Amino acid sequence: MNITKTQQYAEFLKELKDRIREAQISALKTVNKQLVSLYWDIGKSIIEKQKTEKWGDAVIENIAGGLQHAFPGMKGFSKRNLWNMRDFYLSYGKNEKLQTLSAQISWSHNVAILEKSKDILEREFYIRMSRKYNWSYRVLLNNIENQTYEKTLLGQTNFDVTLPADMQAKARTVVKDEYTFDFLELGDDFSERQLENALVARVDDFLKEMGGIFTFVGRQYRLEIDNKEYFIDILLYHRSLKCLIAVELKIGEFFPEYIGKMQFYLSVLDDREKMPDENPSIGIILCKTKSKMTVEYALKDSQKPIGVAAYTVVKNLPKELKDQLPSAEQIAILLGEIE
Repeated sequence: MNITKTQQYAEFLKELKDRIREAQISALKTVNKQLVSLYWDIGKSIIEKQKTEKWGDAVIENIAGGLQHAFPGMKGFSKRNLWNMRDFYLSYGKNEKLQTLSAQISWSHNVAILEKSKDILEREFYIRMSRKYNWSYRVLLNNIENQTYEKTLLGQTNFDVTLPADMQAKARTVVKDEYTFDFLELGDDFSERQLENALVARVDDFLKEMGGIFTFVGRQYRLEIDNKEYFIDILLYHRSLKCLIAVELKIGEFFPEYIGKMQFYLSVLDDREKMPDENPSIGIILCKTKSKMTVEYALKDSQKPIGVAAYTVVKNLPKELKDQLPSAEQIAILLGEIE
């Protein structure tokens, strides 16, 4: 087989592999949708029978035993899962939107969201984000545990005035109010370089915490202007937004002058690094602490899209975040924009 034929063969084989993978993914989605639909119907039937026949909760155990006996090779008919099916129907039975959305993620994802998120808008957020970013079950659990819903809604950016309208909604889901880097092995005191080294050493965990749809471009990314060198701490690329993401790391509190430096980086990236078909570059400044009011004023007149977030290297879940969330109407608008 000559070189040309070898190349043709390799290309043909790649096409076949891609088609098979697409077919497998499509088949899995179909099976999942049918499974979720089945569990929905079972949950609905149990609820209706309990109402019409006045059956008590003990009947769930009897039904589980009967189904397991009739279908010994099938999983999913445990007492606990039947309760999940019942709760699934009770939770979304009067919400047509969530009925439709829930069929687009796996049953295990639905159960995790039902068990760990009680607010209806919070559930919608995690369903939409799981679908949009193909979160695995473990990634979903990590995001729920780290309060990604609250931290995303509270994220401080100026995207509404610096990005094209079609980018704003997606971009707002990129910057959280706080990131949790509890996978790092750092003490109480560390330098910016030590923080950077630790994040790059655990780059997979870092990207997952950042949102899971980033790719790593480089560290200490070099820019040269008038024979002077400048370095961006970490440069990422967001595959959905199709834009470069410049990340600056700070080991202390946020200061307004950080905005000017980031604007400079973004101007250079857009002028010299951005590809013609890519969107404007975005900056994320990660600080140990930040004053929300200071960040608000610092971003107010910025002409480049920038977000400012805090980070922690230990797991700390401030439940009071729920008291700071936007109104239900504002949250609904954001959720409707997560396609």
